Amino acid sequence: MWKPLTAEHEPIRDAELALLSSSVRHDRERLADLLAPDFAEIGRSGRRWNRDEIVASLRDEAPRDVPDTSDWSFNRVGPDLVLVTYVIRRGDETSRHSSLWQTPGPVLRFHQGTPVPGH
Repeated sequence: MWKPLTAEHEPIRDAELALLSSSVRHDRERLADLLAPDFAEIGRSGRRWNRDEIVASLRDEAPRDVPDTSDWSFNRVGPDLVLVTYVIRRGDETSRHSSLWQTPGPVLRFHQGTPVPGH
């Protein structure tokens, strides 16, 4: 069942927001804490990334502001898994994101970002 943000979901939302910040994206130790060893991502471009590829690409990323987020929803899909969806708005670009978080931790297992055309 999909739910809005509750106290149960705050650590997951906070971890997701941390991953959007340049300070965490450039911190290999923090990324190792947040990303599962078998982490996978399908980026906005459609490319599939593994953990090592993402960590390497983030190291070279230019610093940027944390984007605006909205429309957070959470769905416990297993005893220790929560599926999260939300929207990012950065300038005139909008994208919808989904993440699969393992709890406790939380530890990110999978992430996908999809551009929303016309926004």
